[in-house]
Amino acid sequence: MLRRMFSTIRSLHFVGVGGTAMAAVAAAMQERGYEVTGSDQNVYPPMSNFLEERHIAVSLGYGEQNLAHKPDLVVIGNAISRGNPEAEAALDRKMHYCSLPELLREFFIRGKRSLVVAGTHGKTGTAALLAWVFEHNRLQPSFLIGGIPLNFGQGARFTNSEWFIIEGDEYDSAFFDKRSKFLHYLPEVALVNNLEFDHADIFRGLEDIQTAFRQFINLVPRNGQLLANGDDPNLAPLLHVTHCPVKRFGLGEDNAVRAFNIACGRTATEFEIPSFKFHLNTVGEFNVRNALGVIACAKHCGLKNSQIQSAFDSFKGVKRRMEIRGIRGGVTVLDDFGHHPTAIRATLQALRQRFAGQKLWAVFEPRTNTTRRNVFQHELASAFADADHVVVAQVARLELLPPDQRLDPQRLIADLQASGKNALYLPDAPAIVDHVAQHTQGDDVVCIFSNGDFGGIHAKLLERLGRL
Repeated sequence: MLRRMFSTIRSLHFVGVGGTAMAAVAAAMQERGYEVTGSDQNVYPPMSNFLEERHIAVSLGYGEQNLAHKPDLVVIGNAISRGNPEAEAALDRKMHYCSLPELLREFFIRGKRSLVVAGTHGKTGTAALLAWVFEHNRLQPSFLIGGIPLNFGQGARFTNSEWFIIEGDEYDSAFFDKRSKFLHYLPEVALVNNLEFDHADIFRGLEDIQTAFRQFINLVPRNGQLLANGDDPNLAPLLHVTHCPVKRFGLGEDNAVRAFNIACGRTATEFEIPSFKFHLNTVGEFNVRNALGVIACAKHCGLKNSQIQSAFDSFKGVKRRMEIRGIRGGVTVLDDFGHHPTAIRATLQALRQRFAGQKLWAVFEPRTNTTRRNVFQHELASAFADADHVVVAQVARLELLPPDQRLDPQRLIADLQASGKNALYLPDAPAIVDHVAQHTQGDDVVCIFSNGDFGGIHAKLLERLGRL
């Protein structure tokens, strides 16, 4: 175990410290009295400000000289690959090194009651909601979430509480540890929202992902709990286990925690479980499912329905999840992290409900390792069914993919147009800003889908709309 093996550690160096989780953990280690340094190719706000405020020395760019002070442990981020000069130096010099999930397990999770939220979709929002339910009820949980919950203003916090709530990502841990991150998180409760094919750069197909989730489920102890979406056919084969209690949630009649009498408004949703009616300040069936998972987990941990609802009343959501960035000239501009076809479809369905009768634009940047590839070439066309206008940008980092593996935006546009959709391919943010600004009208809604900065398109579009 790292804690026992490295009991004499006094200094750590984080390679790839600019990532949200890496920076948060680096700061937490410093607060515990360790000497912390880091490096990254580029560090942008808000994490650059976060690290600077905590006086963590960050070297811009990677180089062997960044390890000249001989740190006791090198923490290597999962974005770092062989060939990185610091990774190579750590290997050459036989330095102690580990992945971030390993560090989390040994220094922050072990000994805690770990609640791990996993699934292809919705784990960030679900983990944020669960963390707020615990916080609102004065349980002061530690948490690590792959987004910024608006109630907290930060994606990670480490406390002395017995509770640790963490978003369990199925992506690999490091170049030297291809296991999924969530296999390190010691789950007492595993909350699994759903399961679909994703991460085409590391998984060959759905069966590979099911194998990773099966391994994760096998880690739940006999005194723990597996909570799973009982309506998901891809999860169903994984739930026939006897080593721990299993509870299914969902909308189907066979679920132990089941929502019925669902009433959807433009800005809120109500649903019932036996003996209690819940109210959410969000819309969309997927949010009902996420809430059901939270309810099942919170009740397992001793909270009452009324305590859970009280937290639901004040939950503010997560940045970059249907987040309104501004309104100019009557045009509403939203930012959404969605990239998988299922997530895009669900977001647009919710927006169609929320902005009923208004013209809905979807602007999409194929940027993730999956959407840059052609694995969802056909599925993406149907994902935009609820949009009135669709604009697709150039595939990010196109040169890094062989031509036969790339998503074809022009073909996607042709498929959308063939279905009667008003669709257009424009290569970059400036061209998209020009087009959208010229063709939107008051009351239109523009949702921008990207997991990156997308050339600052949100601010540029709002600025342009404000000048019209």
